[in-house]
Amino acid sequence: MPEHKITDWLPTTRKEAQLRGWEHMDVVIFSGDAYVDHPSFGAAVIGRLLEAEGLRVAIVPQPNWQDDLRDFKKMGRPRLFFGISAGCMDSMVNKYTAAKRFRSEDAYSPNGKHSMRPEYATIVYSTILKQLYPDVPVVIGGIEASMRRLTHYDYWQDSLKKSILIDSKADLLVYGMGEQPIIALTRAMLDFVGENKEKMITADEAVAMAKEIRQIGYLTQEVTEEGENDKRLFAHNDCLRSKEKQAANFLSVEKESNRVNAKRLLQQYDEGTIVINPPFPTMTTEQLDHSFDLPYTRLPHPKYNGKRIPAYDMIKFSVNIHRGCFGGCAFCTISAHQGKFIANRSERSILNEIKQICRMPDFKGFLSDLGGPSANMYMMKGKNSELCAKCSRPSCIQPKVCPNMNIDHTALLELYKKVDALPGIKKSFIGSGVRYDMLLHKSGNRQQDEAAERYTEELIRNHVSGRLKVAPEHTNDKVLKLMRKPPFEQFHRFKRIFDKINSKYNLKQQIIPYFISSHPGSTVESMAELAAETKQMNFHLEQVQDFTPTPMTMATEMYYTGINPETKENVYCARSMRDKETQRMFFFWYKPEEQRNIRNILKRLGRNDLLQHLNKK
Repeated sequence: MPEHKITDWLPTTRKEAQLRGWEHMDVVIFSGDAYVDHPSFGAAVIGRLLEAEGLRVAIVPQPNWQDDLRDFKKMGRPRLFFGISAGCMDSMVNKYTAAKRFRSEDAYSPNGKHSMRPEYATIVYSTILKQLYPDVPVVIGGIEASMRRLTHYDYWQDSLKKSILIDSKADLLVYGMGEQPIIALTRAMLDFVGENKEKMITADEAVAMAKEIRQIGYLTQEVTEEGENDKRLFAHNDCLRSKEKQAANFLSVEKESNRVNAKRLLQQYDEGTIVINPPFPTMTTEQLDHSFDLPYTRLPHPKYNGKRIPAYDMIKFSVNIHRGCFGGCAFCTISAHQGKFIANRSERSILNEIKQICRMPDFKGFLSDLGGPSANMYMMKGKNSELCAKCSRPSCIQPKVCPNMNIDHTALLELYKKVDALPGIKKSFIGSGVRYDMLLHKSGNRQQDEAAERYTEELIRNHVSGRLKVAPEHTNDKVLKLMRKPPFEQFHRFKRIFDKINSKYNLKQQIIPYFISSHPGSTVESMAELAAETKQMNFHLEQVQDFTPTPMTMATEMYYTGINPETKENVYCARSMRDKETQRMFFFWYKPEEQRNIRNILKRLGRNDLLQHLNKK
């Protein structure tokens, strides 16, 4: 790879901007993450995209919000707008575990330091900018803003919160993957200023021109009548008084998030009406290629030389081949943020990125991941798009695979073959989660079913780095149904296939299952059964986590309301830290320090059968 100059990155200081000959910015982006110029980092993507539109764009990564605010002033007033993202994760999820303890490190900060971003970073950054530059448009986006766009439950404050548009005092909110709305907004602004290069957009002008742009939210004082293509949600104050109304709101939001032709959402607050325009259509391959083909250096900014950015280390030699996920897991935000319809990159774009990786001086020939939100959904979609347009199912594969869904793995097999044939590639691993329920499904289409069998063998034989990670999540089928995951019997079936293929090729690989404790519906007894069943399968569990309620997921609504929004039935939830720790303890039944407590609990439950099973050598 050629030696880079400082001007190969978007400027982060006025001096760097001046090296490009820029005295004034069109857009200034504030990010809660370190600046890594890579397509996996949202601020870099939006910055590069706007640069490709001919704009002068600066990024201010992890500004200091506790001093004289010089970081918020150093780039001056932009001509068009300030953009804000808390980063690749919600800032509270990034900082705290489910037990509300500090995480060991901040994966998106230099050397993993925790002190580089505030809690609720979007709100903090936006409030500061509106105080300093009250008339400049502030546009918030990223996962934190996206998932908090309407009334939502906040686990860390244990309360319902208003739309982040209100708490942040921002002017506009871009939700989901932001390329299409931010380009539409920017082009509208440029049309508005016309040939006047000195004209600056005001906040009121930005809101006025954004009202017709998809995938944007705003607050209005106008009386907003509900039209044929609108859905009025229960007001925020109604949700404060009634958990049932909050649950009903979530169902409406999820339904519209999963429709081809979604409605505009309206929700009333004391401050006015929040309007959430419907999303753009799923990005085409050409649009997605354009986003990934921008001139990223694929490197952290030189200001971090000598410092480790953990998230970059994880994705340095990985390639994302698609966006979106039609799995619809109850605890996951991917479909709410990226959408359930798959946006695919072309083979050309993917192979070109891999060739770029091969030129990196420290690349040894091993791709760490060739995947996406789910590894094996590339090029998959409904056979009849008209049927998809009528559907609002959150999952295309649970509780069973939709007969209209084409889950043919042939395109993936062809892609793997072409990647592995590239000079410089010794091995391409699949590090993303694999949906084994799609591999086991028998569609009745001989070609499709044979492709699934070939994919399974190819995956296990050639693309596992010694350990294949899959996510059954639980062993109790009632809990799995609430999770929108397949019955545990399917994991047994997949493991038998895994073991058979390992034996066939004399491989000594492991299958590593992920499990979640304290998910709504999970009880101490079901966790004890999980311990017994996984012991019988000779697992000493490592990849485990306690359920963390995050904004805008079905599981979080169950946790907050205590009911299943779809059925209105009551759902047990482990809410106290003691209950959560008790459930988590059963993952580690083999540790001597946990065994006494486990014995006492099982005796109290009258489950001597499980006790005897766990005590067996």
